[in-house]
Amino acid sequence: MVRSFSLVIPTLNAASHLEQLLPRIAAQSVQPAQFIVIDSASTDRTQELAASAGATVIPIKRAEFNHGGTRGIGLRMAKDHDVVIFMTQDAMPLDDRAFEKILAPFSNEQVGVACGRQLARAEAGAIETFARLSNYPETSHVRSASDIPRIGFKACFCSNSFAAYRPEPLLAIGGFRSDVIFGEDTIAVAELILRGAHVAYVGDAMVVHSHGYSVAEEFRRYFDIGVLHARESKLLAKFGSVGGAGRSFVIGELRYLLARAPWLIPEALVRTLSKFAAYKLGGMEHRLPLHAKQHLSMNGRYWQVAAHSR
Repeated sequence: MVRSFSLVIPTLNAASHLEQLLPRIAAQSVQPAQFIVIDSASTDRTQELAASAGATVIPIKRAEFNHGGTRGIGLRMAKDHDVVIFMTQDAMPLDDRAFEKILAPFSNEQVGVACGRQLARAEAGAIETFARLSNYPETSHVRSASDIPRIGFKACFCSNSFAAYRPEPLLAIGGFRSDVIFGEDTIAVAELILRGAHVAYVGDAMVVHSHGYSVAEEFRRYFDIGVLHARESKLLAKFGSVGGAGRSFVIGELRYLLARAPWLIPEALVRTLSKFAAYKLGGMEHRLPLHAKQHLSMNGRYWQVAAHSR
């Protein structure tokens, strides 16, 4: 049973999102005992809006933002609560029971992580919509290390856009890694699963959250994924190859588009080739000069921090 929980949201110039998000948080059937906003030097009304909603606002310099390290600030502040929910500023709860539903699996003491379902935006096209349908199905499930031989890399899939963790086991592995380019959620969940934790995927705990990335933006994102997988290959190899999941996604996408938007198939194929090339390039980033990696990456600031170099 969850007696109290914290809510942590990193922000950057989030005023337009918070105007929608904060009323949805206030309408939730269960309320956080602690609401933390970690703001990266916003120049709009982000801090004012968050404070007026009762959040503890932690300002940081924009250059200090780090996907894992910034969330680690919130995690350490939330350590005295049973569960901490992490969200992004643009993830909008679909109903007033989203928090209640994502907390429900923690009645099982073996569950250390719960991940909610993300739905595509109303204005999303077919390619963007399929990505959400593929990665975030309707059916809930619980997975553990025993499922790795069956589902492989999907065993450690998680997104901090809407996810909840028990602080104690997460802190026991050192919290979220601050030395990864992004994907701090995937790495943490992988380590937790290997230590015996169960991960709940909660299909009825829903937020609206998706992005209409351009081909260039997707290229940069998959370059970063390639960097992550190459640098964390020793850990992630325990979950098998990502190739099978990639092939299944491409086949599923083509079938989906053929039935609903066949004119988008050429674009989807271009995107697939671009993502594949970017992923492979990211996997060999150790051969690339620093300025090239900064240009190719979606997280260019990562390469400017000497402590992140290996």
